Amino acid sequence: MTTWPCAAVPKAPLAARTTLRVGGTAEWLLEPASSSELAAAVQAVRERGMDLWLLGGGANLVIADGELPGAVIATDRLKRVWRWHGEGDPFAVEIPPEHFPEREIGASAWLVAWAGESMPGLVNRSKALGWTGIEGLAGVPGSLGGGVAMNAGGSWGELWDNVERVRILEPDGTIQDHGREFFTPSYRNAHLGPRIVLGAVLRLEQSHKIAVENKVREYLEHKRRVQPVTEWSAGCIFKNPPKEQTGGKGAGQLIDEAGLKGRSIGDAQISPLHGNFLVNRGNATGEDVMSLIDEVTARVADRTGIHLEREVKLWPAGGPLQAGS
Repeated sequence: MTTWPCAAVPKAPLAARTTLRVGGTAEWLLEPASSSELAAAVQAVRERGMDLWLLGGGANLVIADGELPGAVIATDRLKRVWRWHGEGDPFAVEIPPEHFPEREIGASAWLVAWAGESMPGLVNRSKALGWTGIEGLAGVPGSLGGGVAMNAGGSWGELWDNVERVRILEPDGTIQDHGREFFTPSYRNAHLGPRIVLGAVLRLEQSHKIAVENKVREYLEHKRRVQPVTEWSAGCIFKNPPKEQTGGKGAGQLIDEAGLKGRSIGDAQISPLHGNFLVNRGNATGEDVMSLIDEVTARVADRTGIHLEREVKLWPAGGPLQAGS
């Protein structure tokens, strides 16, 4: 009988753990409840010589049909966010409120979270505190760990604009804290390689609750007008190409001009609302989704000569240890 250092489920369905709601099963699904359990689970998988897949909030991810070989480690039990006063170890026990000094509007403020905390959860916590800086994450699915790994962002900016420190599980199994200067994040890629995000410190700014609430509301209203935020989707399918190649057009506009809005294969459809979103109308399969992505890539390339680069991760096409945000 196989034993694991954390909760484990064999032959576990994965579709419901993704925002697109497609995918087969995991040979093993591991669910660590702490950073130490996650580190032990990673070590156990590697000792067994199995493929390792890291699953956060399930956004930015398309999982193939059938059984995914190896072990999927899910971070959704690592869900906790707290404040830090700027001194000492931010990942230590939560600091009592009376230890926080009064701060003026505009002063720095810090939120700390484990990798499994959802990005909407972070926005809600910052909104309740009246801290500004991450309002643009409103309506963005996924978890902090995946968001840090892929440098989640949008027209408002990028998550790494606010990342001050990251706790990392290194490939040798050690746990290390690194400051922002250690990393070289770029558009939709923090270049972490085999490193695994355990948690992060976000630097925000003191503001007024009503001001933060208004900004969050504005972002949500805008996204609802232009993106299919209430439908099953993995988020943007493609990265925006360099503007000098497209005359300033984004991936969605290139797909729209290729006449692909509304195009469907099975229940996988290019959203009629935004060309860079692929939605599941109810019963899409992984094969439907991947076939439609391939068709869009080919049609845009034939029409414009531009090869769109995927933003979503494909399992198993890209190999193990990819973080589904």
